[in-house]
Amino acid sequence: MPRPDRRLALLDLALATGDNGRRTISDPLHRVRLADLERATNVAVPLETLRGKSVLLLTKPQLPTVLAMLALDGIARRLILGLPELDEAHLPQVIADSGADFVFRDDALAPMLKSDPAAPHVRDVDTEWILFTSGTTGAPKMVLHTLPSLTGPLDDGVAANAGPVWSTFYDIRRYGGLQILLRSLLGGGSMVLSSASESVRDFLTRAGESGITHISGTPSHWRRALMSEAASLIAPKYVRLSGEISDQAILDNLKASFPQSEVAHAFASTEAGVGFDVRDGLAGFPADYIGMPGAKAELKVEDGTLRIRSARTASGYLGSATRRLGDGAGFIDTGDLVERRGDRYHFLGRREGVVNVGGQKVYPEEVEAVLNCHPAVQISRVWARKSPITGAVVAADIVLRESRADFARVKESLLQSCRAALSAHKVPVTLRAVTSLGVASSGKLSRRDG
Repeated sequence: MPRPDRRLALLDLALATGDNGRRTISDPLHRVRLADLERATNVAVPLETLRGKSVLLLTKPQLPTVLAMLALDGIARRLILGLPELDEAHLPQVIADSGADFVFRDDALAPMLKSDPAAPHVRDVDTEWILFTSGTTGAPKMVLHTLPSLTGPLDDGVAANAGPVWSTFYDIRRYGGLQILLRSLLGGGSMVLSSASESVRDFLTRAGESGITHISGTPSHWRRALMSEAASLIAPKYVRLSGEISDQAILDNLKASFPQSEVAHAFASTEAGVGFDVRDGLAGFPADYIGMPGAKAELKVEDGTLRIRSARTASGYLGSATRRLGDGAGFIDTGDLVERRGDRYHFLGRREGVVNVGGQKVYPEEVEAVLNCHPAVQISRVWARKSPITGAVVAADIVLRESRADFARVKESLLQSCRAALSAHKVPVTLRAVTSLGVASSGKLSRRDG
């Protein structure tokens, strides 16, 4: 995998690896060869018009944005990767905060390529990459990255084989999805894009037909995938999880479903970049990752939360966002709570997601990990139910593996498991069976009071 020298833009780096005649980027409707990108573009205006300008890419499908990113890196001053769910009410503030000179929507970016008479272009601008953070409410926060900070985590030996075919449930305009796209482009591989309009079954069918070898998603993505019979249509060599806590149940289920695969889970955030990945099949991460000498990402635990410092972190926030990125020593507080148990750290949950039961803390993910380990449970969601006595109590929604299972019997078994593994205040007061649980556009389990 080539190192990201900023004298070379993303397109130059991508074309320097692999057999470009065979390498493609595809979605449900189109397939584009990398070999065709050097002398073509999907941008409706001459690329030289955009030299040194800031461009907001705001399309619904992913492929037009991918092709525009390849065309504009090294030419535009700034690429802002807009999300399709961006509230139009926030658009004027986004434009002002990002300094966008152009806003490209679906009608300004074609899904296919047209000849570019000025190609090949001189791509010598140090383009800034702007990503939106996930899980925010109100006006979204925008985070500034560079190509070197985005590609810093990629030299880790994953997909070292020739011609990998990557795919991801993520949208590539989010940090997790962009990491996978960059891995495919800079690792000599092809890329199969997902689509928000596509069912899980249709996506897995298409991924199988494309011969994907490496695929990523959140644990919630994977739980939904394993509920589909179409999961048997893919045979990946490498399965990656990120974005949420990977409990032992989902790791074990993935290994059982794809025994030929290496199953890894990574910790990353838009601000902090990739901290590490874990490939031993166990939940949590080894305690010796903390303070490890010579690590590409330095880790420490302070006030119970994981902190990260590395060259992979973002440069800062744009515009009106006021929270400082990093402390005085350059460590970014991820907001993810961890606890050491023996020689391993385990994630407890997000600091802002704690349920307060009469002054005692409950982390929803800790309870979900117990529920998800039950053989009758496919996925669970723990939430806070208001209580006039304790302020809140723990409640849980359960999706069963077998829809016709006797829930009364399953419920009693689940409560016994919770009582054996958890303190009394963490045991759900309410358990209810539901047919499905929502997954947000970020790929994470939707969390709201039931």
